[in-house]
Amino acid sequence: MSLAEKINDDIKRTMLARDSRKLEALRAIKAALLIAKTGKDASSGEIPEDVEMQLLQRLVKQRKESAEVYKAQNRPDLAEEELFQSSIIEAYLPEQMSLDDLRDIIKAIIGQVGATSVKDMGKVMGLASKQLAGKADNKTISVIIKDLLQT
Repeated sequence: MSLAEKINDDIKRTMLARDSRKLEALRAIKAALLIAKTGKDASSGEIPEDVEMQLLQRLVKQRKESAEVYKAQNRPDLAEEELFQSSIIEAYLPEQMSLDDLRDIIKAIIGQVGATSVKDMGKVMGLASKQLAGKADNKTISVIIKDLLQT
């Protein structure tokens, strides 16, 4: 079952349950999928799985950034809503890897690329972001790469 089919089924169930908060998050995912379906990455009408994962990660990141802005503006009600939506969207992402597992994989990538300094970060980051797509966010990957290359 594709992500779009899962979302449509969940939208139907959520509508029957009359859960408007969850429905809003699901409709945001559906809208983003429809936009991506008409984009350049989906020439066959199907969205590749890696593009779907990037899309979901972007939606989660947007919600979390919005929540931070709301917290800074002393609007905890809106911040809580954004965090709730991000948790709904995260449920469709694969389980995130632990920091120890990430560190081990990135060490292997650094050895594979032959990186020795922070100057080589771009090479490592490119390979790591492809290999770890959907399993970790790029910000965390970047922090670990910098840490490993500086020591």
